[in-house]
Amino acid sequence: MISENILLQVFVIFTAAKLAGELFHRLNQPPVIGEILVGVALGGTALGLIPEGSEVLDALQEIGAVILLFMVGLDTRPSEIRIIGGRSLAVGAMGIVLPFFGGLAFIFLIDGSFDEAVFVGAAMVATSVGITARVLSDLGVVHEIESRIILGAAVVDDILGLLVLALVGGLVAGDLSPLSIAALAGGAVGFVVIAGLFGTRVVGAAAPKVERSQIRRGPLALALSVCLGLSAVAGALGLAAIVGAFLAGMAFSELRPKWDLEEQLEPIYELVVPFFFVVTGAAVDLTVLVRPGTLGAVGGITALAVAGKLIGCGGAAWGMGTRSMSIIGVGMVPRGEVGIIVATVGLSRGVLEPDLYAVVVTMSVLTTLIAPPALKALYAGRPRDKPPHVGGRRNEGIEGIGG
Repeated sequence: MISENILLQVFVIFTAAKLAGELFHRLNQPPVIGEILVGVALGGTALGLIPEGSEVLDALQEIGAVILLFMVGLDTRPSEIRIIGGRSLAVGAMGIVLPFFGGLAFIFLIDGSFDEAVFVGAAMVATSVGITARVLSDLGVVHEIESRIILGAAVVDDILGLLVLALVGGLVAGDLSPLSIAALAGGAVGFVVIAGLFGTRVVGAAAPKVERSQIRRGPLALALSVCLGLSAVAGALGLAAIVGAFLAGMAFSELRPKWDLEEQLEPIYELVVPFFFVVTGAAVDLTVLVRPGTLGAVGGITALAVAGKLIGCGGAAWGMGTRSMSIIGVGMVPRGEVGIIVATVGLSRGVLEPDLYAVVVTMSVLTTLIAPPALKALYAGRPRDKPPHVGGRRNEGIEGIGG
């Protein structure tokens, strides 16, 4: 039975997220920033209303990210991803190389520890597409070519980032095995390829039976089941669960208009997605910002994290125009919960000291805060996609999103 304390925390987080979203809407700013900042305010080093290590809140955060990426996947047809697959591969690959070596070199120069340096480098390569996906969806530009490249590159980035983390972990532990790395890579790539290529066909074949079934809201039940199942498989393979959720959404993209899945999922989206952003913000350790030496490390790592993605990912989009290159670079900047997860692995293995862990977590959140207003400014004046819902708040663009 859920304790009253947990229910109170859920109430506070949800209500605060909605109020913060409304405030930032009135300030003509992306509401997602308000949700992250209210998480910072409610976190353990500020008001202390969001405790660390809460399994319930961590689960809500994960479910929020899964539903968010499933909704984004619904707007992404596999055929559209295949068109820009080569560009996405280049963007994802270049977004790995520069941040990794930049972070490694910086930490090694100021700290002298190679083990810590490679773990920070691994955290630098991460991309948390959840933040970018929310902003692109709110702006109504999910169907733009830049958005497609970002989402495709994020999948590539996650696979390559997984391999980097495996290499780093094995290198530090001294048990690196070429066979284990090959198995990990094969499983991850195979899962993405199979789900991406055959997911739509399998769902299409099952559609007639689902429509004839007596299950209440059968299409919605099937969609949620596949979403959660592929998310679990992705997690078991070592990928982020949101990769499985995104691929599940793609599998249902052809049936989205017929089954009206976005409208059916909207109440679930509005309930759980804010937890992803608020709990992510709560991971920030504000005490780091009052330590002079640590503050300098935060500034250096954050600057390298931003520059690495802007130069690497934006440069891989060469030929698309300055604005498109900037959009792609900025869209790949957020590290979010992915960078925090890598840092947590380093801390749990005794490789990262608490101060350096706090630096990486702060960098992850700061890069997450940078992207929404920058993307909004870059897309300003460009025509938006046709809204997915008629009359819903999400149709009104980012200015009309309350949470």
